[in-house]
Amino acid sequence: MKAINSIAASALSASAAGHSDHEPPLLRVQNLRRDYPLPRTRPWGARPQMQALRGVSFEMPTGRSLGVVGESGSGKSTLARLVMALDTPSAGSVELLGRDLHRLPAAALRAARRDFQMVFQDPFGSLDPRQQVARIVTEPLQALAHVTAAEQRERTAEVLAQVGLRPGDAHKYPHEFSGGQRQRIAIARALITQPRLIVADEPVSALDVSVQAQVLNLLADLQVRLGVTFLLISHDLAVVQHLCDDVLVLYQGQVVERGAPQALFSNPQHPYTQALVAAVPRIDAFIA
Repeated sequence: MKAINSIAASALSASAAGHSDHEPPLLRVQNLRRDYPLPRTRPWGARPQMQALRGVSFEMPTGRSLGVVGESGSGKSTLARLVMALDTPSAGSVELLGRDLHRLPAAALRAARRDFQMVFQDPFGSLDPRQQVARIVTEPLQALAHVTAAEQRERTAEVLAQVGLRPGDAHKYPHEFSGGQRQRIAIARALITQPRLIVADEPVSALDVSVQAQVLNLLADLQVRLGVTFLLISHDLAVVQHLCDDVLVLYQGQVVERGAPQALFSNPQHPYTQALVAAVPRIDAFIA
């Protein structure tokens, strides 16, 4: 566990330094736009464009996790894919640790991926059913040079322990686990390269309510112990409030409001944020 503990200490130190006025942000998104072409409405006519993101800008310091909320179609998942360099922006930039990810050569981007990893929404679809857990978890290490087989086994055992799984689970297949356990495997895979940033796209929405709290508590614990910074994509305000220091509200591809979750949800200023907060079910509304 020495490797994880040393990383945790350095990450927590970086987290504290992240609040310095002189330290550059961990992530800087500037004027990000993504347009998708739609089918032509008439022969030889210009193809109309669907604007998924329209000039989104924000910064994330190290150690302060950011939640992105909005209804379906607001651009949340498009933003996650652009931050992860899984899609190409129509305009704008995504800088991680001062590097514009979309301008890096392929080899440099591959190497840079050790600093940012992703946890996907569907724990059933994001894991290869033909591979054992050990192979799934160590796959991101292919982006790193000079990692021996022994080091891979050591890191796998460490991250499985970090997410509450047993060493013997490394030799099992995804179908042998519950949905919550599969998401823990996905989280372990994201942790294996000891990243600075984890993008989590609706990480608990596909899980039973009873399991969601366990996974959220795990993420919060990893945030404290390892100093990992999260960009959390969610439509659930309670999920964001549980994990994030700041919240960004997306509406039709634009940022309409940003603030600390408690202040933003208790006193929303923008009409769309007010509508989001008002739509959250309250138990007293169902009591006669």
